[in-house]
Amino acid sequence: MSFDYDLFVIGGGSGGVRAARISAGYGAKVALAEESRMGGTCVIRGCVPKKLMIFAASTPEMIDEAHGYGWPDAMAGAFSWPAFKASLDAELDRLEAAYTRGFENAGGTIYHQRARVVGPHEVELADGSRISAKHILVAVGGRPQRPGIEGDELGMISDDLFLMEKLPRRVLVVGGGFIACEFATILNGLGVETVLAYRGDKLLRGFDRDGRELVTGQMRGIGVDLRLNLSPVRLERDADMLRISYDDGSEDRYDAVMFATGRRPNTAGLGLEEAGVALGPAGEVVVDEWSQTNIPSIYAVGDVTDRVNLTPVAIREGHSFADTIFGDTPRYLDHSLVASAVYTRPHELASIGMTEDEAIARGGVEVYDTRFRPMRSAFAGSEMRVMMKLLVDIDTRRVLGCQIFGPEAGEMIQLAAIPITMGATKEDFDRTVAVHPTIAEELVTMRQPARRHDRPA
Repeated sequence: MSFDYDLFVIGGGSGGVRAARISAGYGAKVALAEESRMGGTCVIRGCVPKKLMIFAASTPEMIDEAHGYGWPDAMAGAFSWPAFKASLDAELDRLEAAYTRGFENAGGTIYHQRARVVGPHEVELADGSRISAKHILVAVGGRPQRPGIEGDELGMISDDLFLMEKLPRRVLVVGGGFIACEFATILNGLGVETVLAYRGDKLLRGFDRDGRELVTGQMRGIGVDLRLNLSPVRLERDADMLRISYDDGSEDRYDAVMFATGRRPNTAGLGLEEAGVALGPAGEVVVDEWSQTNIPSIYAVGDVTDRVNLTPVAIREGHSFADTIFGDTPRYLDHSLVASAVYTRPHELASIGMTEDEAIARGGVEVYDTRFRPMRSAFAGSEMRVMMKLLVDIDTRRVLGCQIFGPEAGEMIQLAAIPITMGATKEDFDRTVAVHPTIAEELVTMRQPARRHDRPA
């Protein structure tokens, strides 16, 4: 049977573009449809602009630290959102162009419109035209979801933060996950009076217990008005403000409300169910380890599968798909060990592998744990403490997990992830000579376990 393309990719984000570009490099005839901007969530409305905003929001802390290092007259002045946004928009335009150029230079074709699946080997574009392909790859990512309360359409979602023409004077962030925590610290650092409301008693559910406590305390320490065990039930306009009602009967008013209450796979209206593709309870595309759906010609990678929702994971899944289908090198991604970081400020929380709660449930694990004030911030008068934790299998001595709370923790976890993924033991860490004076040297100088979790009887 003859097809228009060997591969048709729906979605121009990191995972879809990587799969498309690598497949084209193997000689496949590839097309891609993207209804918004090339680069997807991470590049346009996620990781990249968020990290640049973190850098901007950290400037006042750098100035405060400079005072402790002999620069008593250092000052930041007033932050200009319009000036920053102009630079940010220019950078995102550059990255979008690079994504587009990279794929087109590899020989790919881009359709700048929405596409939906209409059969095992066929997609339909928004203009009504139909295209056939031997393989179809769904890589449409996820989308923010609102909490489903009355008036929630009046609030922003994370996408909207990058489109604001001006900063609000007072803002409410609703949620307790990494998106809520990062954006609360960003807005706070840019001078916005920031309130964060979360239904739980500690932020970052699912992360390590000590890391959660440290991030929760840090949030209060930098001046975020943290309101735990509290959920909004109604949002309404009140003159030029927004009035929100909480489940404890209280009310408050804000210039803006941002919902960071989770994301869902972006499968609505893609025609997948009609084409016979199995979806999970949250709308995620159900795939096997090869990213293949129950329809053999249709695959999916990235957040739309709701496996591990991180950009590098989507990229690796997309690359593995291309290697397998067009590169004659079958491979798939092992999702069991994936490092991640929460870019709060001034200290980040980073993790790979097991948390201590998981160690307690599993048993047979030693916990090596250290807390200290790092040299740089301690000299400047800061009371902030770093936490580092290694979780080690009692029998094999293999390092099963690493948790870091501290400055540039994301950079450290990337390097720690290499030996841990390779199966390094605690003794391998111990044999490594420290680089002094650094924060990271503590990872190789912890000698005695702080706790031990025995296997269940």
